[in-house]
Amino acid sequence: MKVKEVADLVGISVRTLHHYDEIGLLIPEETTEVGYRIYSDENLATLQQILFFRELGFPLKKIKEIIHSPSFDQKEALELHRKMLLEKRNRLDQMIETVEKTIQHTKGEILMSNKEKFAGFDFSQNPYEQEARDRWGDEAVDQSNARIDAMSKEEKRNFEDNFNAIYRKLAEIRHLPPDSEEAQAGIKVWFDFLNKMGDYSLEAFKGLGQLYVDDERFTKNIDQFGEGLAQFMCSAMATFADKNEK
Repeated sequence: MKVKEVADLVGISVRTLHHYDEIGLLIPEETTEVGYRIYSDENLATLQQILFFRELGFPLKKIKEIIHSPSFDQKEALELHRKMLLEKRNRLDQMIETVEKTIQHTKGEILMSNKEKFAGFDFSQNPYEQEARDRWGDEAVDQSNARIDAMSKEEKRNFEDNFNAIYRKLAEIRHLPPDSEEAQAGIKVWFDFLNKMGDYSLEAFKGLGQLYVDDERFTKNIDQFGEGLAQFMCSAMATFADKNEK
């Protein structure tokens, strides 16, 4: 199957498949002389595994490590997918039940206890935070969380305003070469801002930028400020880290 046929079959973008190929996550069985990517049935089986892992919140880098490992067992992985998806379904079923009871409660048909109002909610693990901890260790994240927690409401509001302002400014210049003077000046503002909250090394800063394109959740959120911003920031952050390491 050609890339467009696979994209239409699965419901993902051609750009995503190209990205998977570029990072070595899903390499087509064949690339023709004119550049057409041809996918085999084995490629499709691998793509199914990738999408199962994505549904469960795994970052692309981790998925690549898993599925390319010599010890990877597809059947075992499918059993794991099934178990985790069932757990996810059970939690969603409980949340749906909570919504239905809340509707009845607001109509005066039933009474709900405070505990019942929050049945199904589970914020014990933030996937973004956990990925940061896995990649860079606990210290930077703990420092950042502690500083934010210590802020007043006004300070937190200013923090969010500054955060959004930086992203909007970077979105305005995302058409420029990432290594241009203006792009590097803008990305330095982002680096300095992050280091007000935690201790981000140049290596960590570069890794964070790569995560912006490796993880579609980050890409989607960042690109709300302007399409292509995540890729621009990734390239600019890598250039900034490499230049300042010397």
